[in-house]
Amino acid sequence: MARKTASAYVCGDCGAEHGKWQGQCSDCGAWNTLSEFRLPAAPAGGAPRGFAGAADGRVTRLAEVEVAAEPRLATGFGELDLVLGGGLVTGSCVLIGGEPGAGKSTLLLQVLCRLGASVPVLYVTGEESPQQVALRARRLELPLGGLEIMAETSTETICATALRRVPRVLVVDSVQVLHCDDIGAAPGTVSQVRESAARLVRLAKQTGTALLLVGHVTKEGALAGPKVLEHMIDCSLMLEASHDNRFRTLRSHKNRFGAVNELGVFAMTDRGLREVANPSAIFLQRGEDTAAGSLVMVVWEGTRPLLVEVQALVDASPLGNPRRVAVGLEGNRLAMLLAVLHRHGGLMLGDQDVFANVVGGVRVAETGADLPVLLAVVSSFRDRPLARQLVAFGEVGLTGEIRPVPGGQERLREAAKHGFTRAIVPAGNAPKQAPAGMDVIGVRHLAEALAALDG
Repeated sequence: MARKTASAYVCGDCGAEHGKWQGQCSDCGAWNTLSEFRLPAAPAGGAPRGFAGAADGRVTRLAEVEVAAEPRLATGFGELDLVLGGGLVTGSCVLIGGEPGAGKSTLLLQVLCRLGASVPVLYVTGEESPQQVALRARRLELPLGGLEIMAETSTETICATALRRVPRVLVVDSVQVLHCDDIGAAPGTVSQVRESAARLVRLAKQTGTALLLVGHVTKEGALAGPKVLEHMIDCSLMLEASHDNRFRTLRSHKNRFGAVNELGVFAMTDRGLREVANPSAIFLQRGEDTAAGSLVMVVWEGTRPLLVEVQALVDASPLGNPRRVAVGLEGNRLAMLLAVLHRHGGLMLGDQDVFANVVGGVRVAETGADLPVLLAVVSSFRDRPLARQLVAFGEVGLTGEIRPVPGGQERLREAAKHGFTRAIVPAGNAPKQAPAGMDVIGVRHLAEALAALDG
C-alpha cells in the first residue's frame, strides 16, 4: 500500500507551519493566509523527519573564525552601489521588487551586461524568451559579449547549471515562476516560492555567488509570496515609479551589509535606466512664481541629505468633518502636527481642508519633515509666500518644542551647495559657524519658528 504524502499548512505572512488548515493563523493572527506545503516522506523506522542518520555539525568558537575583508563588486551604477551599501557582497542574496513596468528587468540586464566584460555572469529568465531579452539589449545598445542567458523555471536545473558554471553574479527573473519538481504545488504558491528561494540562497552561500532575485508585488504594494522570503535574503530593494513620472526611486528596506532606507534615483530613458547623481536638483525644479504653501525641506535618506519640496494647501471645508490628505507623508502624523499647531501656535484649522504633498513622488518617513510641513501649512493658510531661498528641517514635539535631528551639519551644507541662503532649524542643530553665505536661525519652540517667518 502506497504511503500517504505528509503535508503541512504554511502561513504566507509569518511562515508558521500548522498541522491542518484553519482560517486564521494562530501565530500572527492573519486570515486566509495558509497554503498547503508537501513534506518529504518520513524515513523508515519511525525516526523523526530530518534527524535519521544525520551527522553532528561542526561547532567553532566565534573568536576562532577567520574574517577576511573581501572587496565588494561594483555594479557600474553608483546609485545602485549606494543602496546596496557599496556594491555586491560575495555570497549575498538581493531581492528586487517593484510594480510591472518599473524597470526591474531592465536595470538588472544593464548591470549584467556591464559586469559580463570582467566577471562570469548568468541571467536566468523564466518569464521571457532569450530572443526577447536579446531584442531589448540591442535596443538599449548594451554590450552582449560576456552575458550568458538561460530560459528555465526548474529550480533543480538552475542550481545544477550554476554549480557547473559557477558564475560570479546570478540573476533569476523571477522567483514567482520557479518550481521544484518534488513539491506538488503550482508555481507562485507559498510552498514553491519558499522552497525555491531556500535552495537558491543555499547555493549562493555555498558557492560565493552574488544572487539577485526579481520579485513581484501585490496590489497593496507589498512583495508577493511568503513573508519568510524576506527573512531568507540579505537585502530587500524596492523599485518604485509613479505613473506620470519618468524617474524611478530604488529604496532598501532591509540590508545586512549597509544602511536601510537608502535611496537611489534613476531616470527612465530610451536607452534604459540612467542614474541621477544629484537627486536634489531634480526635486527642486520649481516654477518661476513663488506661491504660498511651498517650502524646501532637507530630509535624510539613508546616508545622505536630500532636498525636496513640500507643498500645502489649506482651504475652507464645506464638510462637517474637514479632510486631512497627505501624499508622501504619514496621514496620522499630519493630523498630530495640526493639533500641535492649534495648541501651541494659536492657529485653528478645524474648519479647513488641509492637503500636504511631497513633490516628485518621494515618500518621507523621518521626523525632520515636521517643521517644514507646518511652515508650509501656515504659509498657505495666511496666503503669504515664503522666500525661495529658505529651507527648514526639524522635529516637532507634542509640547511644541523643536527637537534636533541627525545630520544637521550635512543638511545645511547640502542646502548651501544648492544656493539657499536662509534656514530655520532646531537650536540643537544650529552650528557655531554657519556655511558661507547662509543665515541659520535656531529655534526651540514652534512659536519662535512662526515668528521667524515674519522676521
